[in-house]
Amino acid sequence: MGGTNSVGLLLCADPLRPTRTDPAFAAEAALGRSLGTRTALLDHDALLAGETAGALARVGRDSGAYWYRGWMIPAERYAALERGLRERGCALLTGADAYRRAHELPGWYEAFAQLTPRSVWRACPPGEPPSADELARLAAPLGDGPAVVKDYVKSRKHEWHEACYVPELTDRARLAATVGRLFALQEESLTGGVVLRTYEAFVPGGEARVWWLDGDPVLVTAHPDTPGRAPLPELAAVGAAVSALGCRFVTTDMALRDDGVWRVVEVGDGQVSGLPAGADATELFAALESGGRTAATRGAP
Repeated sequence: MGGTNSVGLLLCADPLRPTRTDPAFAAEAALGRSLGTRTALLDHDALLAGETAGALARVGRDSGAYWYRGWMIPAERYAALERGLRERGCALLTGADAYRRAHELPGWYEAFAQLTPRSVWRACPPGEPPSADELARLAAPLGDGPAVVKDYVKSRKHEWHEACYVPELTDRARLAATVGRLFALQEESLTGGVVLRTYEAFVPGGEARVWWLDGDPVLVTAHPDTPGRAPLPELAAVGAAVSALGCRFVTTDMALRDDGVWRVVEVGDGQVSGLPAGADATELFAALESGGRTAATRGAP
């Protein structure tokens, strides 16, 4: 592959002005360029529509390896993106298998099982929630008590009482209604299936988002939902789990449980994790430039 020692950021284009970066990522593009990182534009809508070649029309052939920074991409479309870049003589620094592992809960749960709420899941397509009997069997290993429902990637936490929180898992009717509402609201964007997670109470103060590259925590920010709150979590045990996961660029969202224990609320692929408003990401993007260049020079994206 040509240009293997060249590191780039692959960013979403503005749907209305496709020669420019999507405004949501324009500051990141400018920061990357200031640190010597190339930028290229991806047509996110075209990628999701299955038009991979068109989505990559503005990416130079043989232009090197890329970190993606943009909107979430379903894992199967990310795999198509990886193939499309390879056909252009380019590469992604996070491969499709690693992306799915960090992006979807069934991929990361085992590595973090001691650090995150107990969870069970079932694969099912959008629009087809499990029956009440199927949900009762799925929930049985979690016992009784409250729980949170979500898909493999996202919850409907802003519809907490109708599509996210279940006060009692053994209440079959309530569980089925909540899962059904989750499916109705997620529609075709539902990812993977349904996840049930034991509810844990966290102290007020917001979540911390920790950004990891090659097993090192290079930046700690607030969560984008609470940009004014940036707690400082304990990371020793989490670092071991990140290393066990084996993905280069990930985030962990962490909150302090009411018994004083730091817990991992969510794991994500770092490429599609949002920065909170006002965060200084210089250290993160410098690490991406350095870490990407090292991997690309070795020829192992």
